[in-house]
This record gives sequence, structure tokens and C-alpha cells, in this order.
Amino acid sequence: MMEWKTLGVIMIMPTIFVAALLTWRTKGEDEFFVNLAILAWICANAFWMCCEFFDYLHYKNFSAIGFVIGAISISIYYIRRYKNKNLVDAVS
Repeated sequence: MMEWKTLGVIMIMPTIFVAALLTWRTKGEDEFFVNLAILAWICANAFWMCCEFFDYLHYKNFSAIGFVIGAISISIYYIRRYKNKNLVDAVS
């Protein structure tokens, strides 16, 4: 599948743009952290893919930063959701 390099690289920018736009539009909402995680994971995957395509294999481990940021972001979302649910249950 390495003959699809050009198409793979071309699809990166619109994908990141749409993910960033969705993240920007949900700032201040609960879904912001979910969209931030998705954006981080897309960026990490794009970086990994480019490292594979262009034989920069010694840099591909840096994509773990994006995966960790995404995991932290989604953790924040679920922690906030859990706390808010417990507050609603305590008031009821």
C-alpha cells in the first residue's frame, strides 16, 4: 500500500482542518475534550504515517505525545462527566 503515499499525505490537511474546526466550535462545551482527543489522535496518526512514508522511522516514537495528549483529554472528559453525575445524584 505504500504506492498511495501522495493520496495519504494529501488527505492529512483537510482531516486535521475539520477536526480542529469541530474542536474550536465546541470550546466551552462538554464535548470539547472529546474533540480535542480526536484532534490529537489524528495528528499523531498523521505524523506516524508521514514518518513511515518518508523513512524517518527514528522519529515515529514522538507520535506517542499526541496519543498521550488524547488519552489525557478523554480522561478529563470522563472525570468531569463522572463528577457532574455524582453532583446531580447528590442533589436529587
